[in-house]
Order: sequence, then structure tokens, then C-alpha cells
Amino acid sequence: MPTRTAPPALLRRRPETEGVDSAGIAAFLAAVDRDLGGLHSFMLLRHGRVLVEGAWTPYAEALPHQLFSLTKSFASTAIGLAVTEGLLSVDTPVLSLFPDAAPATPGDHLRALRVRHLLSMSTGHHTDPTGAMTAAADGDWVRAFLAQPIEHVPGTYFVYNSGASHLLAEIVTRLSGQDLREYLRPRLFEPLGIAEPAWETSPRGVRIGGWGLSLRLEDIARFGQLYLQRGTWRGRQILPEAWVAEATAWQVDNGPRPEKDWEQGYGYQFWRCQHGAVRGDGAFGQFCVVLPEQEAVVAILAGLGNMQAVLDRVWEHLLPALGATPRAPVPAARRALREALAGLHVPRAEGGPTSALVPTLAGATFRFAPNPRHLAALTCRELGGDTCAFGLTDDTGSTHRLAAAHGRWLNSTTTLGGWRSSITPLDQRSAAVPVAGTYGWPAPDILQLKLCFPLTPFCPVWTLRFSGDRLVLQQRANVSFGPVDSPDLEGQQGGFIIIWNILQ
Repeated sequence: MPTRTAPPALLRRRPETEGVDSAGIAAFLAAVDRDLGGLHSFMLLRHGRVLVEGAWTPYAEALPHQLFSLTKSFASTAIGLAVTEGLLSVDTPVLSLFPDAAPATPGDHLRALRVRHLLSMSTGHHTDPTGAMTAAADGDWVRAFLAQPIEHVPGTYFVYNSGASHLLAEIVTRLSGQDLREYLRPRLFEPLGIAEPAWETSPRGVRIGGWGLSLRLEDIARFGQLYLQRGTWRGRQILPEAWVAEATAWQVDNGPRPEKDWEQGYGYQFWRCQHGAVRGDGAFGQFCVVLPEQEAVVAILAGLGNMQAVLDRVWEHLLPALGATPRAPVPAARRALREALAGLHVPRAEGGPTSALVPTLAGATFRFAPNPRHLAALTCRELGGDTCAFGLTDDTGSTHRLAAAHGRWLNSTTTLGGWRSSITPLDQRSAAVPVAGTYGWPAPDILQLKLCFPLTPFCPVWTLRFSGDRLVLQQRANVSFGPVDSPDLEGQQGGFIIIWNILQ
């Protein structure tokens, strides 16, 4: 197998050489830390050059990160390439592509459904059919999607629709005869220098078009730069300019409020933004923002619930910093920016390094009754020095290790897989994954354990409250598709009890 050469690095430049004010970048970093609790990583490109890049420890720019719905923009790009190759057009009837999965008597609206309606999320569904699609007992997502009622004439009504995005992936897979990742490898990933990406599959083995892709920060920036350059990359037109224009243009109305970046119109799996920008984005703050007027790209990975707040700070601090001509360097501003980048970290656990309870807890095991979190027991393996380690036994009898340090993030791996997608195959849910931990004792009987899974946006906080031979384990997620608080578990040495108490 031939050895792949490393892709040429993007050029790095000081912000002022490209007309960007370092003080404005530092103000953006300060604002997201102060107001939002920070990001996971951030990169700013202008004129194709990297002006600033940083990651909040324990995250790192070189690690891949879940993109969630930012995956949709890659699925759209695959359709654009397939259109270029003559495999279909945006006006191809969807039913013609899936004759084996069509309902016995399709309605008029389903017959009118075209590929462009999937691309623009104007399928005519009144509510998102994704849940019904993924709930299909036989795993046939295409058949389940096509079985959902379409209440509106396609093209006349927008509703966010990850199921439509997945059909785009199914279309490319059927027409090309290739796995979607394999299809994009020579056409997109290799030209851009994107290494082998992780990409989840549906129960029937098709890459998911609406979510499931993981990439590095710079991969996202390169993808945005490709669209900024109208489909050209290092002198080669790898995506037709006409497709870039069509995909990022206004295709359907999605709301009336001018101050909301989710109501500026929608393209082909790209959002229109304020200030003439366009973006792909994913849940919890995964962003690829392209600013054509400023010739800039902003790539962000995060774990935040309020995504509009992230864009608001881009417009407030970064946009005014993008000047028209080179600037004279300001040493104080450059120094402040360097210091800000050096100090980026996810907030660590609160409290001191030890407690008077430590000698009595060493080696103690607390057992739980059967519960939805599938935890059977927690063992305090190490509590001395400035590190701690716990063993967690699940309801299959498997034990998983979690470790943490005081005042810093301790990197390790764990097989504790509760963060994984519900559709992750069972045989993959116990695979070891990176995790970082930090701990503190905010009170003599309370241990706070904060975890980061750096390939994901998830950073749960565990609070362990000890009282004699009992332990109450509380978990709060930083972000979640459901409640951020899990039911409390109460464990006991030598026995078990359980209480249910959703934290408010």
C-alpha cells in the first residue's frame, strides 16, 4: 500500500500582516471565556492563511472532534460532485432513486419530491421525520423516511430535517456504488489534505448524511476555505464554482427575525448568516463560517448549548477586527493575544486536593441497584497525592477506569462508553477512548470529578457526596440532547439502594 505524503501545511501569518487586529481576536477569546465558559478549539483564516489557532486544554487542534450536523455540508458537497459527474440532477425525482423503498401508493407530494428539496430541507414535512426514520425496527431508514406524511407542497415549507440529509448520503451511495467516505476520499478529502475521517453508519451500513462525521479543526478550516475560493484548491477546481454558488445561495425562507442567524435563509445544507456570511454548523457549537466579503474563515469546535451566543461574539469582536489593509503591529496587543492563547483551558474542578475522609474511603466499593445508567458499583481505587482513580463496574460485570488530577487535566483512556451514540454498534461501545479528568474537594464530604471526552463535546461533572457508608452520585452534562441532569444514584457499602432525584 503506497505511503501517503503529508499535505502541504497552511501558511501561518501574524494577524496584522493580513489586516487583522490582534486586540480584536484577544477580545473574542476573553468574551467566550467570560460569557460562555470557553470553546474547545478555534482557528481564523484570512486570504487562506492561518492567523490564529488555539485549543482549550484538554482539547487539542490535532484531535478529531464530533461534528454532528456540520456533516450535512459534506453530504451536500458529495451531491454536488455526483451532479457534476452526471449521476443525477437536483431535479431528479426522489422516488425514481428508491423504487424498492417507495410506499405502495405514494401521495402527490411524495411524487413531487425532488433532490433539491432534500438539499434545502423544503421537503414539505410539517415536522422533522428523523425520529420516525431512526426508530425503524428493521433499520431501513430510507423506507421509513418515504413512509412519513408530507403535508405541504415540496419547496414551499422549511423544517429542519436530518432525515432528508441522510437520504442525500443514500443517493450518492446507490448511484456511485461506493461508500460515501470512499466516494469523497479522492474527490474531496485527499485534495484538501484531510486524513481518514471517522464517520458513523446507519444500521444498514450506510454513512449517515445528517451527522456522524468527526474531523480535526484544520480540516474544517480547509473545507471552509474551499468554499471561500469557489471550489478551487491549490489551483485545481475540485468543486464546480456554479455548485458552490448554488449551494450557499438563499434557497428557502426559514424565518423572519433579522437578528437570528438561523433565520437568514437556507441553501443546500448550508445556512445563510448575517453580514453576508454562510456556514455549516453542528449541535453544541461546531462551526465552519465563511465570510466572503472579508475573505475569512472561522472554524470553531465547542460544547455549548447557546450557539447563537457564539456567533454573536464573532460578529461583535472578530468582524470589526478584519480590516481592509495590513496594519502596523502593536507589540502589547500581540503579547496579550499570545498570553490569552497560552492560558486557554476548560474550567477545572473546584476544591482542594484532599479531605479528612480520604483514609476511610481508600478501596471502598459502593454498590447501586439496577438503574438506567447501567452502573452497578463504584470503587475508590486511588485517592492519595494529587491524583485519584475510580473503578466503575457496569451491569454486565465489566469494570472501567476513570482517573483525574488536582489542579490540572490528567489524560488517559477509558472503556466507559455512556457518551456514545445510541446507534453505535454494541461491539464498539466498549472500545477505549481518550478521556481527561480533574478533581477537587469543595467540601470535606464532597468530591467533584470533572471529565472531558476530547473527541466529543461532552464534559460531564460528577459530584460524589459521602455520608458514612453511603454515596450519592450526581451527574450533570455540559450539553445534552435531553436533560443535562441524570437521576441521582445512591450507593451503599455492602448493599445497595437507589433514589431518583433530577437536579433542578
